Amino acid sequence: MPIVTPEFASDLDQSKMDQPRSVTASLSPSRAGDFMTCPLLYRFRVIDRLPEPPSQAATRGTVVHAVLERLFDLPASERTVEQANDLVSSAWQQLLAEDEQLAEFFADDDGELAIEWLDGTEALLNTYFQLEDPTRLEPAEREFGVEVDLASGLRLRGYIDRLDVAPNGAMRVVDYKTGRAPSEMFQQRALFQMRFYALALWRLRGEVPAMLQLVYLGNGEVVRYEPDETDLLAMERKVGALWEAIARAHQSGDWRPNKSKLCDWCHHKPLCPAWGGKPPPLPPQADPSSTSDDRPAATENPLDV
Repeated sequence: MPIVTPEFASDLDQSKMDQPRSVTASLSPSRAGDFMTCPLLYRFRVIDRLPEPPSQAATRGTVVHAVLERLFDLPASERTVEQANDLVSSAWQQLLAEDEQLAEFFADDDGELAIEWLDGTEALLNTYFQLEDPTRLEPAEREFGVEVDLASGLRLRGYIDRLDVAPNGAMRVVDYKTGRAPSEMFQQRALFQMRFYALALWRLRGEVPAMLQLVYLGNGEVVRYEPDETDLLAMERKVGALWEAIARAHQSGDWRPNKSKLCDWCHHKPLCPAWGGKPPPLPPQADPSSTSDDRPAATENPLDV
């Protein structure tokens, strides 16, 4: 399934405090998608690092992803839908332990709000079992972090939900989506993420993945795509040009908004000049020790597919 979330991690060179902004050439699918959607959104998320409130859909999606990862820790015979639903509680507790913002949001919860936010996980997991039989699968990798340097010097980074490798070596990249399959207009971003991962794997392992597979648990639809070298060479040119555009924006400080229907889902709309807002001043220096999370957001927000 097509996934992966390219994110562009941009770090400013501290040794050039008084010179034009420079950026470490490192890109991930999620942040790449942000820049293509709206350069100002990229700035808000990567440079300003503005907080975004927790959402029920994203939280539920993160828990479901964690359960599907842990499911394959069990012996094949125990990978049942009942076991998957039993894993929800521990996945939720671990998420609270790891996400300070979410833990603060639920600090005074007596359990009722958590029940409300996790409502729907059972249906999503049931749908997964209708689409795949995990007792017949032995993934080669889960939550697989990939990182590879292209010949251009650009570093690609990201996390793949699942990588299956057949006995003949053929690779299948699988990505879980907890929303419904998007319209064609929004599906291209998800396919971009999957091609991004396919490119990274090709350059890392020397073989083009045989299949990219997106599993939409919201409506039980599976989208499959078979890439080839021509496709991935075009993708390599695209990410190179995209990075050059990001580097120019860093150097100039010009992060222009791109007004579209997606603005309705943006938490930063009140700060956007396209909607009468005013962005905060650009930070004088990004923290080079701080990088964006390379994991794609587990959400039904069209900005984060």
